[in-house]
Amino acid sequence: MPATLQSFVAQGAQMFFVLAIAPAVTGITRKVKARLMRRRGPSIFQPYRDLLKLVRKESVLAPNATWFFRSAPYMIFAFTWVAAALVPTLASGLMFNWAADVVALVALIGAARALLALAAMDAGTAFGGIGSSREMMIASLAEPASLLVALTIAFAAGTTRLPEVAQFLITQPLEIRVSFALAFVALVIVAMAENARIPVDNPATHLELTMVHEAMVLEYSGRHLAMIEAAGHLKLTLYISLIICLFLPFGMAPFDGSADAWAIGIGSYLAKLVLAAVALGVWEVSIAKMRVFRVSEFLGGAFTFAFLAILLEFLSREVQR
Repeated sequence: MPATLQSFVAQGAQMFFVLAIAPAVTGITRKVKARLMRRRGPSIFQPYRDLLKLVRKESVLAPNATWFFRSAPYMIFAFTWVAAALVPTLASGLMFNWAADVVALVALIGAARALLALAAMDAGTAFGGIGSSREMMIASLAEPASLLVALTIAFAAGTTRLPEVAQFLITQPLEIRVSFALAFVALVIVAMAENARIPVDNPATHLELTMVHEAMVLEYSGRHLAMIEAAGHLKLTLYISLIICLFLPFGMAPFDGSADAWAIGIGSYLAKLVLAAVALGVWEVSIAKMRVFRVSEFLGGAFTFAFLAILLEFLSREVQR
């Protein structure tokens, strides 16, 4: 098989693999939370059943909704899927790795968020406006921290392209870098905020005064809600994959590697995903949701960690010179 065709097939396999396993990541987190609460909990495959049920249901539209309200879920899903597919997960050196830039990923995620906020306001309901304003407040604090993390990695690896960053970390001797540790903490905080997880938001609540993400999707139903939910599963997997790629890329296979290398790449990636999903479940059971007015302090901590990370990385490079 020609190298170009092989790279294209590998890119497509990674793209659909991420799409296939994304609901299971959410299912594992829910299962862990239920077991820690001494409940049996739903199956880890329940998110798949929920998506199938929603696709079969009729979509009910708000009276004031326009064409944008109907189209936004598909665009949100497309942007999120593209972003998740660009992150190197199973292998590196794939066909579209040239586009796997951290800044581009932040832009894609921001575009999907903006579409969801506009669609929520398009319905003309009070909940949509409340959720959109809160989401934009969170985004205004999370995006600068994300970009500072990207710049920290760029200072170390000399590039913001994820495959090259992963290759840089794989080839470097294993060591503890304070700047990377701070960037890791900052990115984890941003990931929890972007995915509406505790302590920023509770994905299982429908209380009017505390909802953020759920307030924006209250008017959606049927296949439109299925697209929103699928995008949410993909977004969680995207951030976990991004953390793995930036800080724990070990085990990733080259696209032209042997079957054993691909088996190792798939196995290591799945093991990291499961560990991250379990850790997220344990974390959410161990902590309470904070008030909306304290979210700025929480994300301010992420910005502080990211700023200290880039400062330490810059100083270390100056000392080495």
